[in-house]
Amino acid sequence: MNWIPLLSTLSGAVIGIAATVIADRNRWRREENRHALEVRREAYTEYVTALKAAGEDIRAVALGDHMSGSAREAAVREAFRGTGLYTASERLWLVGPQHVVAAGNEAFHSLRRLRDAYAGGATVGSDEDAPLIAQRRTAMALMRNRMREDLGVGPLELD
Repeated sequence: MNWIPLLSTLSGAVIGIAATVIADRNRWRREENRHALEVRREAYTEYVTALKAAGEDIRAVALGDHMSGSAREAAVREAFRGTGLYTASERLWLVGPQHVVAAGNEAFHSLRRLRDAYAGGATVGSDEDAPLIAQRRTAMALMRNRMREDLGVGPLELD
């Protein structure tokens, strides 16, 4: 009996099956990477939006007129809590890489320092407010650039 045709057929089948398994594995890996990227994009968008909303809300309270210092403090803290920032922060911590989480954490703390200053009576546009605003802008820009880098989008070149 001639074994060469049988071995050729068997070898071709093994090669075909192996190629199919490898192609399916590569396709699965691409889909997983695409899904992970989308999850991070959503988490980043949620976090940046919550940080922006919290900043706007605490600024609005600081610009308002409150009867007492304790009422102002309570209103500023509630404005900060009411934006969903803590939930968005936890989501970032779960899905973001180390360098993005570190930058996001700094942006969070820079906003919290601003919140504490407004809660303590600082006014918008004051000498106490200005360096905190500058720190927040720097932290937000760094965070956004790291997020964009992680998403493969590239940095923004804005003046």
